[in-house]
Amino acid sequence: MHDSRLLYGKTVRKRILSEVKSRVKAARKSHKLGRLVSISIGQEDDIDIYIRGQARAAEKLGIPFDAQFWPKDISQAESKSRITAMNDDNDVLGIILQRPTPPHIHVRSLQSAIHPLKDVEGMNPASIGNIVYDDLALVPCTAAASVELIKETGLDLKGLEVVMVGHSAIVGKPAAFLLMAEGATVTVCHHMTRSVAAHSRRADVVIVAVGKPNLIGADMVKPGAAVIDIGINQITDETGTSKIVGDVDTDAVKDVASWVTPVPGGVGPMTIAMLVENTIEAAEKFG
Repeated sequence: MHDSRLLYGKTVRKRILSEVKSRVKAARKSHKLGRLVSISIGQEDDIDIYIRGQARAAEKLGIPFDAQFWPKDISQAESKSRITAMNDDNDVLGIILQRPTPPHIHVRSLQSAIHPLKDVEGMNPASIGNIVYDDLALVPCTAAASVELIKETGLDLKGLEVVMVGHSAIVGKPAAFLLMAEGATVTVCHHMTRSVAAHSRRADVVIVAVGKPNLIGADMVKPGAAVIDIGINQITDETGTSKIVGDVDTDAVKDVASWVTPVPGGVGPMTIAMLVENTIEAAEKFG
């Protein structure tokens, strides 16, 4: 039975992909569309599913997709050199750096090497920093997905009280700045916050991304609020079965909140949609 309190990402993703498909079609009429390059360093079976999902989405939308698999012993210098060459290649529209990478690879350095105009994941420090100045052209996909899901509730972001639990550089902080750009009033909580509950109980929207199963319970949420759960945690239940859960006690919280994103099925399906939206944004503005 459908539960209207559960805010699934699949519906929003379908709408975004439809809009992106129209934009891709229009862009291809005016100029050749470059390819979206996925870089995997070393063979990691865990990320194959993500690459296949990205490839399927890109191909359905008419965006050329180039999955590259570099050897696990490639040097940092050679990796950086290849990325620099892609930055100068007009046939490369955007670059995705798959994670994890081998231990000898400095991920942040490679993310910094990707030119901000080709950084469709929004992971270059310059891309993240641009959000501070309300330059929202290419923003981190997970943070952008969270904002889109809040919009899907119909809540007016202007003046909305939002509490962001977690202040990571790639999710918490970018999400906070994106919401401020939309006019929301944002409080950011972290591991040194004295009482997260004191803040979350007054929020119209609670977003959580810390990696702690069931951190947010029903007693921490204001009745009628929206709760966006970005956490992904693998746990083993009392029967010995492993399963994926978020940072929110979904079953308890949905009896208080008006909307809560399930894990899996909430924010996760949205990330590919935001990735291809960033890609067509790059094509329209910089391609």
